[in-house]
Amino acid sequence: MQTDRRGALLVFGSAATWSFGGTIARFLQVSDSWVTVFWRSVFASAFLLVFMLIRNGPASTRQLFKVMGLPGLGVALCFATASTSFVVALSYTTVANVLLMQAGVPLIAALLGFLLFRERVNLATWIAIASVIAGVAIMVSSSLGGTVSPVGDGLALLIAVVFACATVITRRHADVAMMPAVCLGTLIAAVVSGSMAKGFAVSGTDLGLLFLFGAANLGLGMALFVSGARLLPSALAALIGTAEPVLGPIWVWLIHGEVPSARTLIGGSIVFAALVAHLGWQFHQQSKLRIEQPG
Repeated sequence: MQTDRRGALLVFGSAATWSFGGTIARFLQVSDSWVTVFWRSVFASAFLLVFMLIRNGPASTRQLFKVMGLPGLGVALCFATASTSFVVALSYTTVANVLLMQAGVPLIAALLGFLLFRERVNLATWIAIASVIAGVAIMVSSSLGGTVSPVGDGLALLIAVVFACATVITRRHADVAMMPAVCLGTLIAAVVSGSMAKGFAVSGTDLGLLFLFGAANLGLGMALFVSGARLLPSALAALIGTAEPVLGPIWVWLIHGEVPSARTLIGGSIVFAALVAHLGWQFHQQSKLRIEQPG
């Protein structure tokens, strides 16, 4: 029970950290999105590497990279694909379309976990997943694109699939430290975006914001997520992660004064209520089980 609670707090912390991304991005004056992705990935890589060096030391850090194996490489490729696909997707479709696809991550993670590893999902979790999808659909319903973009919507679906895959792999290989994997993922994203960027020069103010965007927002968020996802069922970890699109508009509202629409508030309330109710039920059931079986 304590493991599940710690995992839930870590994953929620990652969602809360990532939710500040839109607020930080509003301050940036960089015109080329690939430049933003490049610097963000570079600073995230540096943060994760320094974190591992301080926590584990140089020798242990090298060993962690060596032993992460195929599971670690898979997680790295998943995160690299998600971060780069996000930029390209926004060139073809709206943020609302991407968010709606991301609401399906818990569903995809639950299906993958069951099909590949027979990781069963209880009825309460299925209900919570359906509620989250409905809530996000209400949130973005007023700004969904009227036309379908096969490339943009396909990439948005790809982001959801690879993020779900990363969640399932992290949970399945809980014995493998995934911090080196996400560090490698940010390095891959930096190489890809660097090859697409037209130049790397940014102002001093933007460089400071990009450091915050990369180290605190992306790097810390990834560190919290992979630390918590290994302690939770895949569907539950992905479900808690949907707190990100709920919290994001709140920070933009408070910091930038962009008042969210009524649909955003209604949909966000549904998502938040579903998450709180499900987590409360989950921990209540575990507490009952512990009382009934004290040995």
